Amino acid sequence: MTQKFISNTLLFFSLLCLTIGQAQEKRKFKIHTVAFYNVENLFDTINDPNKYDEASPIMKLKTNLEGVYKKKVQNMAKVISQIGSEGSKNSPAIIGLSEVENRSVVEDLANDPALLSKDYGIVHFDSPDERGIDVALMYQKTLFTPLSSSTHELILMDDSKDKRDYTRDQLLVSGYLEGDLIHVIVNHWPSRSGGEAKSRSKRVAAAALNKRLIDSLQSNDPYAKIFTMGDLNDNPDNDSVKKILEAEGDKSLVGFKGIYNPMEAIYKTGIGTNAYKGVWFLFDQILVSKPLLDDDYSSFRFYKAGIFNAPYLINKKGKYKGYPFRSFTYSGFIGGYSDHLPVYVHVIKEVE
Repeated sequence: MTQKFISNTLLFFSLLCLTIGQAQEKRKFKIHTVAFYNVENLFDTINDPNKYDEASPIMKLKTNLEGVYKKKVQNMAKVISQIGSEGSKNSPAIIGLSEVENRSVVEDLANDPALLSKDYGIVHFDSPDERGIDVALMYQKTLFTPLSSSTHELILMDDSKDKRDYTRDQLLVSGYLEGDLIHVIVNHWPSRSGGEAKSRSKRVAAAALNKRLIDSLQSNDPYAKIFTMGDLNDNPDNDSVKKILEAEGDKSLVGFKGIYNPMEAIYKTGIGTNAYKGVWFLFDQILVSKPLLDDDYSSFRFYKAGIFNAPYLINKKGKYKGYPFRSFTYSGFIGGYSDHLPVYVHVIKEVE
């Protein structure tokens, strides 16, 4: 898919003329991007004695640690500045991140020249993850105003049942997107290490925690506008998503307090966000609650979903030709971006 890149000098508040309805009536809409990106091991160069960060590929390098870190941050900022911009003429209003080591690396990301003018705010909590990675949220302060934020621990036990398996917390942020109250949950569910079947129960547990957060929000407000996003390490048709979250891939089947997964239709076409041994997976997903599907565009509603797959994010040669162009391999830093492609949704609101 050809991507049209828009410079950062364009206005924050862009209006897009969309044709909607049988009458093909021209109506004006404000459009924003809500996105998610697994930034693949965004670690700093500091050995933190209070955190297990030995998993950092940067720390394993022999030379030029600072240079590699700077390039990694620049690469991530470049991608983020362009996600969804073909529609919104702006970088994401809100973006969830996974595989960040700490708040400091997210600050470096927000302060990169590619993003600095957007004045991104940050929500981050330290997680107990054994790899030393967290999730976080970045938001444009002119567009989104946080109201509350909280982190929610996923308690897992290893196979022996006598030792805890430490993983990422789930981040919940509530706030106002230009006056509309929304809720965003950022996830990074347990990996498939050891095999999909053996590790499945961990992702089912993560989905159950996510469902409890959604249920709690809907208990307080049945019409809550909820985005749950992340690297789920499962596809849209896996039990964690289909049976636990009860996510529907067809809008017409989404009931009251239901969840819609726009990534399911994309997945059925064979497109994914990450690949392994010749197989594409769509682990990176953004799901939305029923009120975001309503036809009343006096407030923000879901418009469409996509995978940001700009040509430079795809490996052009070698063993992994056609795969996402990642930053690190066993040989070290190779100058790429991430082993995952970013995902996004556009939300629209009618304006005079």
